[in-house]
Amino acid sequence: MMELMPFLLFICICVVLVAGYPVAFSLAGTSIAFAGIGVLTGTFDTAFLSAVPNRIFGSIISNTTLFAVPMFVFMGVMLEKSKIAEDLLGGMALLFGKMRGGLGLSVIIVGMLLAASTGIVGATVVTMSVLSLPTMLKAGYKTSLATGTICATGTLGQIIPPSIALVLLGDVISNAYQQAQINMGVFSTKAVSVGDLFAGAIIPGLLLVFLYSLYMLGVAFFRDDYAPPAKQEDIDAIKGGSSLLEKILKSLFPPLLLIVAVLGSILFGAATPTEAAGVGGLGAMLLALAKGQLNLKIFKEVSISTAKVSSMVYMILIGAAIFSLVFRGFSGDILIEEFFENLPGGIVMAVSLVMLVVFLLGFILDFIEITYMVVPIVGPILLAMGLDPIWLGIMLAVNLQTSFLTPPFGFALFYLRGAAPDHILTKDIYKGVIPFILIQVFVLALLAIWPALVTWLPSLL
Repeated sequence: MMELMPFLLFICICVVLVAGYPVAFSLAGTSIAFAGIGVLTGTFDTAFLSAVPNRIFGSIISNTTLFAVPMFVFMGVMLEKSKIAEDLLGGMALLFGKMRGGLGLSVIIVGMLLAASTGIVGATVVTMSVLSLPTMLKAGYKTSLATGTICATGTLGQIIPPSIALVLLGDVISNAYQQAQINMGVFSTKAVSVGDLFAGAIIPGLLLVFLYSLYMLGVAFFRDDYAPPAKQEDIDAIKGGSSLLEKILKSLFPPLLLIVAVLGSILFGAATPTEAAGVGGLGAMLLALAKGQLNLKIFKEVSISTAKVSSMVYMILIGAAIFSLVFRGFSGDILIEEFFENLPGGIVMAVSLVMLVVFLLGFILDFIEITYMVVPIVGPILLAMGLDPIWLGIMLAVNLQTSFLTPPFGFALFYLRGAAPDHILTKDIYKGVIPFILIQVFVLALLAIWPALVTWLPSLL
């Protein structure tokens, strides 16, 4: 019975999370309870718990990579308050609104630019729901197509850098890679940076945008009643007396400048992700100030939101550290390693199984929970088999992106449900995201068949 304790621990945590308890306390509390049972039965060494303070202060609090999280959150929330999405959507609607599927294409492109500007899924989905959903429905768009497009493009913030998810995943993958090298007897270990994951995510992110756009144009071509062109009076209202070129330049130039400053400085080695996040935060404040959207009240709201999100992330990190130590204390890492070694099909079957488990967990758990529960356990084992850490990280990131869309607990679905009008049915939202989930799975298959889609750009830089 005791050899099943690691699996019972994992299952119990999933049950507690599905029951609705806070993530951080579910991870820490359930793990400590199991550790207590192990101490009473003589199957758990308390030395693992004595390592908790060192793990918290050494690997989490003083981790400079994680300092980027609150600054990227600040940048995203500040851009949300500066109404930059409203201007972007207006500019794109002027460009594409007159063609069939044009509004949907505008939403996808704006979602991509917001993802590269903010990296926050919730802010993007809610903002796009408020701004574009009424316009799309008024233009005659099929409800499921409109809601599915908004949900899917909102999740681009998960994969297109600078992404908070990639920052967290980069830290976990880096630790797993170093652990894998130590297990193989390599003590002069190599590290994987968040910048490497940012570079590896660019082509897969753009590939998703391209396939989303292709799907939208395909639906518009075969079913013009699903995605009709925008009405002329709506386009005139967006233009508001400005020339087409002036409106487009005003809406596109500021976010593009910020994207180049933040992402370009990371990719070309001019700044670390943490330093670039600081630049992004300052840039977001300057954009808000230039638009007359920055005052003491807004600054206070942004600061409070940043503190809440950052505190949540750090508390989850602490809970995940306790879970990881207790799991290892029950020899769970050894059991997983033995399972993969005895698995028929070798590394291909091992990776396929992990991806399937992550995909299924996405139906009930959030990406942060999966990142800190699953990746530290299976990461060192898979990387010790010879996998490229950047490729594995991006494969997991794309897979985790689907966790925002998969019913019943996909967070993008919740965000849209909360922001959408009451007459929008939940079943229409679920129906609308299915094609985009299939597109994400298709991209995952492409990355598996052609790893160079991920590894080429990092190797070039």
